[in-house]
Amino acid sequence: MRDFRDAKAMAQTLRESLTTKAVTISHSESLELVSKMLGVADWNTLSALLHADRRDTAGPTTRLNAATALYPAVPLRDLVPFPNAIYPMFVGRDGTVKALNQAFEGGREVVLAIQREAAVDDPRFSDVYEIGILAQLLELELLGDGTFRVLTRGLRRVALRGFVAEASGYRAEVSDVSEAVARDARHLIRRIYQRFQDYTAAHGMLVPDIWLFFDQTRDPGQIADTVATRMKLPIRDKYELLAALDPMKRLERIEALLDLPQRPVSVNYAATKRQALDHADRRRHQYATLEHLLLALIDDADASAVMRTCGVDLGKLKQSVLEYLDNELKHILTEAGSAVPTPAFERVDQRAALHAQEIGNPAVTGINALVALFPETRSPAARMLAEQGVSRFRVDKAIVRHAANDKG
Repeated sequence: MRDFRDAKAMAQTLRESLTTKAVTISHSESLELVSKMLGVADWNTLSALLHADRRDTAGPTTRLNAATALYPAVPLRDLVPFPNAIYPMFVGRDGTVKALNQAFEGGREVVLAIQREAAVDDPRFSDVYEIGILAQLLELELLGDGTFRVLTRGLRRVALRGFVAEASGYRAEVSDVSEAVARDARHLIRRIYQRFQDYTAAHGMLVPDIWLFFDQTRDPGQIADTVATRMKLPIRDKYELLAALDPMKRLERIEALLDLPQRPVSVNYAATKRQALDHADRRRHQYATLEHLLLALIDDADASAVMRTCGVDLGKLKQSVLEYLDNELKHILTEAGSAVPTPAFERVDQRAALHAQEIGNPAVTGINALVALFPETRSPAARMLAEQGVSRFRVDKAIVRHAANDKG
């Protein structure tokens, strides 16, 4: 066998032969069958082996002139990739799948272009941002629903000079970009290190790898990209970090974003927090716990609407919370003073502000607090929500539906 084209020809012949026998399989399934016939685990592995033997291949990139090159492209709706990071992506658009096939048949390099609006199904040049990432394709897996899971590794920033949908899939014309020379940023990096520790704690994030990375490098650009990859931000904010070609400005922007957001609190959520403290005070509890907060959220107009969308029986949930508060917290009874929020209560409140920032809410609401409660997995409040079949995933879907209804 000379190259991947012979293997694809075999797959096409197999597919046509099976069709004559009333057996229908997809093109990708025929490729997988041919790979197994040749003693290889899957098509991606076979393709890689064949490409490794080809020394005369021109590669997937077409040089248009000295400054630009043409690559297969993948438009991204809800992800901003950065260099030196590995990303799993789930794709299903026909133009994207064709572009991935082109990339896997060539040098396994693809341009990742970030869409300005996630709702655009067939993007053109005006629908993507100017800066993207040249990435290496590592794995391609066909999922049961017909979509693909793709594993990529970001290589470097590129500037998009063109983006089109062709019969062979999306393609992007790009040129390389130069990043500014980094200055001494030791003091700024130290501040970011300290603030990122607070940020990960507030989000309940476990990132042990990044602390070792901080010890091993002092490159401002790499540190900025590594931290940006792990931050939970709206797409626009993340893109602005990607597009900042000066590493120092990128670090300064990250430092500003790492400051705990000063989001105003909505009138409803302010009343909900007071109600949670009142629930504790009326029971003469020394501390206001997450269960007091959950009881208040049941009466919060925003949070209760989302819970109802998730199928929660609010009456039954309220009964469970009341039974817990009245029977299980006798050990925190006190004779004097006002209830003090527990550390978990304060973490949820802080995390709610971060969630409001992430999704672009102008103010913190009870919905944000409801989402912020899920990482507290050991709390009875989280357990009672789980007993009602409520998960973070279901709440996120309900939030999207509510946002769509508000716009409509």
